[in-house]
Amino acid sequence: MLPIGDDNSYRLRPPLVTWLLIAANVLVFIFFQGFGTDVRVVYSHALVPQEIMSGTDLVSQDRTVIDRSTGSRYQVPGLGETPVPVYLTILIAMFMHGGLLHIAGNMLFLSIFGDNVEDSLGHLRFLLFYLCAGVLASAAHIILCVITGDGLLTPSLGASGAISGVMGAYLMLFPGNRVRVLVFNIIPTTVSAIVAIGFWFVFQIINGLGYLGGTRGDGIAYAAHIGGFLFGFLGIRSWLPVRRKHRYYF
Repeated sequence: MLPIGDDNSYRLRPPLVTWLLIAANVLVFIFFQGFGTDVRVVYSHALVPQEIMSGTDLVSQDRTVIDRSTGSRYQVPGLGETPVPVYLTILIAMFMHGGLLHIAGNMLFLSIFGDNVEDSLGHLRFLLFYLCAGVLASAAHIILCVITGDGLLTPSLGASGAISGVMGAYLMLFPGNRVRVLVFNIIPTTVSAIVAIGFWFVFQIINGLGYLGGTRGDGIAYAAHIGGFLFGFLGIRSWLPVRRKHRYYF
């Protein structure tokens, strides 16, 4: 079920920050990452859990990785030197993406759900909320890596954690809002936000549990998605301006 739009008839202001965030992500992908082709940029600027835990920049050689779901072997570049304090990679990685489909999907979700949440919070509050969601989503990913001992040296990147927080907030604020979706990515219809976002969240839970069980190797940071979503869903009320706290749409 792929969301492609929603009802914005009650929106009161243009989503300037949402547009700026989309533009920033696209510009980083094009000019900083060379349309996602500069692998060395990723391995020097993406978030590496072990670096965050130790506070130390790690540099390593290219290595052979075994996909635990298929058993196949492939070469991945080693970690490059990070030219900024490693803690800044938490924010830098939020604006980097692994490919065209990655950034296209994230920006689609941000454009659909971000404008409504921004309208409720206001521009500055929304920007701070978005960044906090991304940071806490990264924290959830790092904690899981430490607990499982898996992925500590694997770079992670993308706006998914922050956008998951936005989706959690959207579900809390607009549970009955109509969302246009493609069922099986083909059939157009409309469903409530509870169905559209709820289906997405259940998918994250199932795949996250599959990862913990050792049955998946797709490299997706499901803990970041879940952590960001829970932050947005449970915490959005405390971010609302006083004058907006009564506005819930069913």
